[in-house]
Amino acid sequence: MSESPRAADALLRADHIMEYAYKRSLGPVLSHFFTGLRDRKMFGIKTAKGRVLVPPAEYDPETGDATDGFVEVGPGGVVESWSWVDKPKPKNHVQEPFAWALVKLDGADTAMLHALRAPASDDVSTGMRVTIQWAAETTGCIQDIACFVPEGKS
Repeated sequence: MSESPRAADALLRADHIMEYAYKRSLGPVLSHFFTGLRDRKMFGIKTAKGRVLVPPAEYDPETGDATDGFVEVGPGGVVESWSWVDKPKPKNHVQEPFAWALVKLDGADTAMLHALRAPASDDVSTGMRVTIQWAAETTGCIQDIACFVPEGKS
């Protein structure tokens, strides 16, 4: 006895929504970092060899050793690399042309990725000085940094 194709489809159909409704607990290192953002301060953390990681990490990515000792860095820094975005995606928090930039903040040994607002791609260059433009309201999240801007233009 065979079933009709329609009955077989009904037996095999299952609606499913794939999602990961997980919220990460921050722990002491990232809690300090995000509390600093809320207070309009940037913090890195020292490795055993004295390097300053920004954003801070619990462990040195080179050695696996625990990190310790927060260091205030920035708010200025240098663009190490960048890529211009002519047409921002709907979910980008900057909705006019901008650059994604790797910025090494003053006092840091690593660079962080964030948006850099500039009038045009010709106004962005590797090695240029930039500074943080804080969001109007800070709440303790990465969007507290509205973007980076060329130094002297904030």
